[in-house]
Amino acid sequence: MNSSDIKLILVAPDEKLCDAWKQEFYEVKSVSVVNGYFEELTEYDCMVSAGNSFGLMDGGVDLAIIKYFGLELMSSVQEYIINNFRGEQPVGTSFIISTGNPQHPFLAHAPTMRVPMEIATTDNPYLAMWAMLLSVWRHNQREEKKINIVACPGLGTGTGCVPFAKAAKQMKLAYNNFLYPPKDISWPYAITRQNAIGAGGDVKNS
Repeated sequence: MNSSDIKLILVAPDEKLCDAWKQEFYEVKSVSVVNGYFEELTEYDCMVSAGNSFGLMDGGVDLAIIKYFGLELMSSVQEYIINNFRGEQPVGTSFIISTGNPQHPFLAHAPTMRVPMEIATTDNPYLAMWAMLLSVWRHNQREEKKINIVACPGLGTGTGCVPFAKAAKQMKLAYNNFLYPPKDISWPYAITRQNAIGAGGDVKNS
């Protein structure tokens, strides 16, 4: 399976967030935008949880995920974090775990923040999107049961207070960089990529 074979559904009840996604992803045929709730989706293999580093899924989309899939899923996420990250999963990492639901069998846990906090000036949406896509890609490289369709909410747009346009831009950049990896790496390439993201490191006061 090629990376371009993975289809992405961006789903959110906020129309303005959906409009921001549509503006960024309007030319990408493998991405669709749904103005609604993920519980209303009928076809997807993997739901994205963009919560916190400790797998405490008691608010926002994470709470909706637990209500839909069951409390056991949060226990499984936290057990994985303890066993594989010694109790704290860094932002910029993601893992795939079974939901126990045959229709929607996988969850990608990709935190956007350590604990609930504002992340409006960070590149955390990019980091979470990038990590999630890599985890799905690696899953498909080694597992017999593939992930073909991923449902993803806004990254950092709730508690994180990331402006919709900024989150959408970072998510699109991560998606583009995932689809089109370089043939070689150089400093000009790295700097161009960083300048496009425009966040990370110390924030300078203007």
